[in-house]
Amino acid sequence: MDDSRLKTLLEHLPAFWWEADETGRVLDQGGGAFTDTGTAHRFLDRLLRELPDPAHAPRDGRRRVRFEGRTFDVTRLPDESADHGRTHGLAVEAGTPRAEAPREDAAFADLVDLAPAAAFIRDGDGRYLWANHAYGHLYGTVPDEVVGKYIEDLDEPADADRFRTLDQEILSRGTPVRHTLGYRRRDGTTGRAVGHRFPVRENAQTCVAGIYVDVTDHLRATVRWQEAEENLQALRDHSGLPCALLSANGRVVEASAAAAGLLRLSPHDLVGLRAHTLLAPEPEPDLDRLLRRWNDLIARRTRRVETSVVLVDAHGLRRRARLHLTTTGHSATRARRVWAVVTHQSLAHEAHTPLTAAQIRILSLLAEGSSNGDIATSLQLSRQTVDYHLSRLRHLLGAATRPSLVARAYVLGILTPCAWPPRSATAAYPLSAV
Repeated sequence: MDDSRLKTLLEHLPAFWWEADETGRVLDQGGGAFTDTGTAHRFLDRLLRELPDPAHAPRDGRRRVRFEGRTFDVTRLPDESADHGRTHGLAVEAGTPRAEAPREDAAFADLVDLAPAAAFIRDGDGRYLWANHAYGHLYGTVPDEVVGKYIEDLDEPADADRFRTLDQEILSRGTPVRHTLGYRRRDGTTGRAVGHRFPVRENAQTCVAGIYVDVTDHLRATVRWQEAEENLQALRDHSGLPCALLSANGRVVEASAAAAGLLRLSPHDLVGLRAHTLLAPEPEPDLDRLLRRWNDLIARRTRRVETSVVLVDAHGLRRRARLHLTTTGHSATRARRVWAVVTHQSLAHEAHTPLTAAQIRILSLLAEGSSNGDIATSLQLSRQTVDYHLSRLRHLLGAATRPSLVARAYVLGILTPCAWPPRSATAAYPLSAV
């Protein structure tokens, strides 16, 4: 662990650290043992006056110091780096003194005392013999204020009765139990904790020890995540919008029932397909251009893309669709997934010869109400050329009259229903990005 992470960790623990040069001048200090700088300065001044020089310190480098009713285990060591003469120190607040542990167990005792999991030891009468800092924090206090009290002093009567019953079960069985239990948090809300309760020998008697991790916030986050998933699934399946979740490499991860119906596939068969296999080949749409915009999405150079594409279903029928692509699940430099949503779609039809730009413009003017003569003048074509194109369009689109030709142009997605004057669907929905 680097120095910055270690310092950040100490800011949240009942510990105090400092660094001083060879003259005793303090270079840096910090930790979570003191909430105000004045108290920290008084504590450090006392340590620098009273602690022996590191060269003459005890072999284990530790001593216990009392300060304003609190007890600290203090370690002061010389700096072994190139900055000769500097010293570093660490003071860790200790709980109520227990029987001195063997020297080889000291590191383990410190670990348990400062571990983030809440731990305690109670005797058969429900009286606390020891608690670590995390356990005291659950009740908004410190370990010294917990030791010596009974279960009922900290918990509500109903919780206290339940905890006593669990203690007696451990004492009678003599074996550990792993379980999840509920308790009343200090803010009045209900909390959940998971851990072990087990028998231990303490002061020549069998006692009950427990170590638990508060999982309340994790469970709440899990519930919120599940609710969000359910809401998203309901929106996906009941909105009627064809939508699919795509991986960064363009494979279908999830799909709505409407998307499967649009492509005439089952949702199971749709999941896992490559998205580009569901699109008509060039020149409708320009797949190379769409691929470039897709890469911009994945690289997070673009947040959203809106375009017009031609989808091909399982029967080979085509339909033009308005497609919205939005990234989700971002990492530092890449988007992991993309939501694809279809908001408009044309009537399914057989593949036909692609229309020329002039033919699409003629359809637009025809839908606007222009006569053959007006169209010829607007496009600077002869009347005979316009008549030829209209005849050719009626044949390609299967329309016998001018009104039916306009209607077919709309339902086949050649003209967009969302613009006036009438225009091409590809011109109305260019490959735009935000």
